[in-house]
Amino acid sequence: MKNTFLALSIFLLASIISSCVILSPKKYKALLAKQDSLNTGWTESQLKSESLEQLIARLRKDTTGLSSQLADLRAQYADMDANYNKLRSNSSSEINKLSGNLDKLSEDLKKREQRLKEVEEILRKRDEATNQLKAKLQEALLGFTKNGLTVEIKNGKVYVSLTDKLLFPSGSIIIDEKGKQALTQLANVLKQQPEINIAVEGHTDSQKINNLGQIKDNWDLSVLRSTSVVRFLTEEQRVESVRMTATGKGEFQPLGSNATAESRSKNRRIEIVLSPKLDELYDLIKK
Repeated sequence: MKNTFLALSIFLLASIISSCVILSPKKYKALLAKQDSLNTGWTESQLKSESLEQLIARLRKDTTGLSSQLADLRAQYADMDANYNKLRSNSSSEINKLSGNLDKLSEDLKKREQRLKEVEEILRKRDEATNQLKAKLQEALLGFTKNGLTVEIKNGKVYVSLTDKLLFPSGSIIIDEKGKQALTQLANVLKQQPEINIAVEGHTDSQKINNLGQIKDNWDLSVLRSTSVVRFLTEEQRVESVRMTATGKGEFQPLGSNATAESRSKNRRIEIVLSPKLDELYDLIKK
């Protein structure tokens, strides 16, 4: 475009020069003015062309930059989308896992609540049976309460406590007649309660044993008196031996201080501990 325009200008100039001899001054001036106008237009065209080329270059540069930014944004979007899908997948997995755990915990809780209800029901029945047993024993042994016999409930068990003077002569392990009467009344109740376990405990005061033959100390005395009671209940009253236990506690579980004759008398005793069989409860605990 530039070469064409330059050639045209040269051609016009040559034409003017070659024909200047026949052109009038007026036409000559008109031609010069036209040439100036063309030169001015040419200069302006060049400036505009350069400006346009600069603009095109800048636009191309901007386009390249925008394309690069667009590519980066697309890459970021792809990463974010991938992370989102991963998080969504993990969240679903975690939610399902938590849901499963909650279901399991809920099921375990229901089972525990059911077991608790069963245990509470067994304990309720035990307490009910214990209270009934106490009432029966108090009624059967009513005539011996003035001789130091007591019936109490402690820790879900019935304790029948008989002082030594109700059962044995002083320093003896042989049950006297009054003691046999009390034990016979007790045995009548126990034989009607086959679900009751029976523990016979011998207790003494802290006074040392003197002149009792082969009985060496209070341990011996407490054990032998306990076994005497067990033999009477099993051999003479036919209470099942499998339900019986004989133990001697000696002087080591006193009711009083052993400081006075009265407190020592309370400490010398036979305690018959009656407890309901809790096999059903133990079976529940093992589950």
